[in-house]
Amino acid sequence: MYEQGATLKTACGSPCYAAPEMIAGKRYHGLRTDIWSSGVVFYAMVCGYLPFEDPKTSNLYKKIMGAEYTLPKFLSGQCKDMVRRILNTDPETRFTVADIRNHTWALQVKDRNRDMGLFPGKEKMPVEDKLFEKTLVEYNFDRKYA
Repeated sequence: MYEQGATLKTACGSPCYAAPEMIAGKRYHGLRTDIWSSGVVFYAMVCGYLPFEDPKTSNLYKKIMGAEYTLPKFLSGQCKDMVRRILNTDPETRFTVADIRNHTWALQVKDRNRDMGLFPGKEKMPVEDKLFEKTLVEYNFDRKYA
C-alpha cells in the first residue's frame, strides 16, 4: 500500500517487465512503472514476443536500461510510435494513460461504445445473474460463500 503521489523503492515483478528506474534501484512512481510494464505486454500482443529477453539477467537489465528492442516491419508507423512512447526510459516523459488513450493508434482501434472501465473499490462490479447461477451450480459453490 502507498499514498497517491508517493514514490516507491521496493523492486518487484518479473524481470522482463521491470521498468528501467526500478532496475536502477531509484525511487519510482508506481503508475509510471506500471505503464512501462503494460507497454511490454502491449509489445508482446502486437509483435508476438517480448521486447526484452536474455537468459543472463545482467544482459536483460542492460537491454531494458537502454531500451534495446526492435520493432518489426509489419507494425504500422502509429503502432511503432505508441510502443516507443510507452517504452521510454525516462519516466517523466513516458506516456501516461491519458496519452495512450488519445494517441492516434488507440483512437483508431478504440470501440467508441465501450465505457472506459471500472474503478475497483469505487464502483460495484456488474454481475450477469444467469452466468453467475450457472457457475455456482457447475462448481457446486455455496451462493453465500461466492
